[in-house]
Amino acid sequence: MEPGNQTSILGFLLLGFSQDSKHQPLLFGLFLLMLVVTVLGNLLIILAIGSHARLHTPMYFFLSNLSLADICFISTTIPKMLQNIKTQSYSITFAGCITQMYFFMVFGGMDTLLLTWMAYDRFVAICHPLHYPVIMNPHLCGLLVLVSWCISLSYALIQTLLMLRLSFCTRWVVAHFYCELAQVLVLACSDTFINYTLLYVVTALLGFVPLSGILFSYTRIVSSILKIPSTGGRYKAFSTCGSHLTVVSLFYGTGLGVYLSSNASSSSWKGMVASVMYTVVTPMLNPFIYSLRNRDIKRALQSLLGFTLHVQ
Repeated sequence: MEPGNQTSILGFLLLGFSQDSKHQPLLFGLFLLMLVVTVLGNLLIILAIGSHARLHTPMYFFLSNLSLADICFISTTIPKMLQNIKTQSYSITFAGCITQMYFFMVFGGMDTLLLTWMAYDRFVAICHPLHYPVIMNPHLCGLLVLVSWCISLSYALIQTLLMLRLSFCTRWVVAHFYCELAQVLVLACSDTFINYTLLYVVTALLGFVPLSGILFSYTRIVSSILKIPSTGGRYKAFSTCGSHLTVVSLFYGTGLGVYLSSNASSSSWKGMVASVMYTVVTPMLNPFIYSLRNRDIKRALQSLLGFTLHVQ
């Protein structure tokens, strides 16, 4: 069979974390728990924001979109991993692999851009409070989310179409728990220069450029907060940014680390652990980070769940 024709029927093997059968029940239980917690936690955030008019502000609008993206993000990879563990079959069809990569790139890009808009929102709120209602109007917020979808969908579509032109020879084993783009590209026996070029260019555009914007925003934010005369005022201003900065640190710290070292096959285990951090752990922790440090979210969740706990 000619290599160029193999992509239509080719399947891959996802090695995952362990081929030892005695570790599989533990891995299955652990990742199933993280999946359930992530979906329920982020769904509660969306419902709490949607059901309370007080939370219908730009910051919570972006947060609800981030929670939706996180639900979709983790649902792209973990269910297939759980199925493989349960059936003891680690295969994925070529179509399934391409589909998984497509949605992974879409929702990964959405996370990146939404975190950037959230940083911009905090920058305007703290550095230009008098102009905040005018600048962060509903039209702009909706436009920013729409632009995020357009960018993410366009990149994922272009990269997917470029993947379809590749041929794969005999190496069908992906040293990962999902079809990670860089790991699949190394299996191709045709020219992948365009794919890698696009990967690195978009990693810079959706990684370093937004991160630079976030760092610039927080530099200005910190400078403005330090000018506030009262200690209470400074603490309140810092508290509104702490949750977002924590999430940014987790997401970018692990995500960029994975893509910067994606070609190093000797670090595949470290790459998988880092991938778990930004594809599973970060989406799982987001609801806790925002709800535990945000009094408005606390009240909304307590009201939604029927709790009557006193909010300090």
